[in-house]
Amino acid sequence: MAHNKPDPAGLKLRLVAAQRLKSVLAGDNFSPLTASDLADGRDRALANRLITTALRRQGQLNFIIHALLDKGMPGKSGTFEAVLRLSLAQLVFLPDLGAHSALFLAVEATKRDPKARHLSGLMNAVLRNAQANSAKFSMLSDDLLIPDTFGDTWLEAYGEDAIDAFSDALLSGAPLDLTLKDDDQDLIDSLGAERVIADTVRIDQRDRPVEALPGYAEGRWWVQDAASAIPARLLGLPAGARVLDLCAAPGGKTAQLIKAGHLVTALDSDAKRMERLKENLARLDYTAEIIVGDAGTFAPNSPYQGVLLDAPCSATGTFRRHPEVIWHRSVNDVAGRVRLQRALLTNAFRCLDTGGVLIYCVCSLEPAEGEDQVAWALDSLPGLELWPVDKDELAGLESAVSATGLVRTHPGLAPGGRDGGMDGFFVARFRRR
Repeated sequence: MAHNKPDPAGLKLRLVAAQRLKSVLAGDNFSPLTASDLADGRDRALANRLITTALRRQGQLNFIIHALLDKGMPGKSGTFEAVLRLSLAQLVFLPDLGAHSALFLAVEATKRDPKARHLSGLMNAVLRNAQANSAKFSMLSDDLLIPDTFGDTWLEAYGEDAIDAFSDALLSGAPLDLTLKDDDQDLIDSLGAERVIADTVRIDQRDRPVEALPGYAEGRWWVQDAASAIPARLLGLPAGARVLDLCAAPGGKTAQLIKAGHLVTALDSDAKRMERLKENLARLDYTAEIIVGDAGTFAPNSPYQGVLLDAPCSATGTFRRHPEVIWHRSVNDVAGRVRLQRALLTNAFRCLDTGGVLIYCVCSLEPAEGEDQVAWALDSLPGLELWPVDKDELAGLESAVSATGLVRTHPGLAPGGRDGGMDGFFVARFRRR
């Protein structure tokens, strides 16, 4: 009579982690595993640690895999590559987790996949080779962490010291930044947070989900990176101004504009993301006019005094949370987004009243999506002029303001002198004559 043996400890989390990593390698955006994926909190934390290490170390793992697989990655092999990357990440970069479990569970996970089980012997051989060379592989240069696609451009734009800081930021990940609805020191203390700049506070370490943090249910703050919170603060319009927030979901900047006392119209083409915006505003007890529509063709009944365009972009500035993005993007991807941004800028200008203020921003580190777009806009949109940002407007982050009054943040900066960096963001402010 056959008896079904229970799965070895740790196998389930490795199988779940491999499926998530496989989807990211195929082009999906990374999102951490939740309780619906793995109920056990410790298993979930370990699985997420394996995935994020494999993603942050992707460039170094590419080098290791090239050195270990003479014939390259086998084709049509199911989860083989994902399991291999998770196991190499553990063997080489997470030695505290032990080598035995990495080897044993990798082979077991490979055997469970009908498309990969014929490669279980190869998996074992490759990982044993990696184990024998783990000391050498663990010393690989951090230069491998940033792909050539962006490395040269970033080196020219930001300098060698910044690129070193980018690598550190990639490996460290991002702290949790919050924008406060009201300034309340007791709330800040209960969150275990520290002030960063303006109404942004930072939590470096947390042991609870966001939803379980003090003040969440009461709508006393929202999650927003320190860099992402900058554009809305620079609008410079009086309370009561009519403001259009283009590409608004999930609503962080919308909330800031409402907090500033503006009458806000929030527009985005993604109906599902707009549901999130509605939920976020409801939790905060904020109200806005919400429109699901195309930011490139939207035609208001009357122009707005302010328009904020957080344009779709390569999102390379978010690599601390989404390390996969710098491997997913190509030069052609950036060029396609540049064309889209110009179309959206043109329509944002059409929606703007005479004397009105236009904020253009992107979470990109690419000059083509930032500084170059300013030159194009000033040349192509008659009546649009740059309204330079003054360093005094960004107290605690003066170094992010250029001599021409443009704002450029990156993960190597220390907002308010705080560790942890910030997202890469570009912000330009215009007026319509």
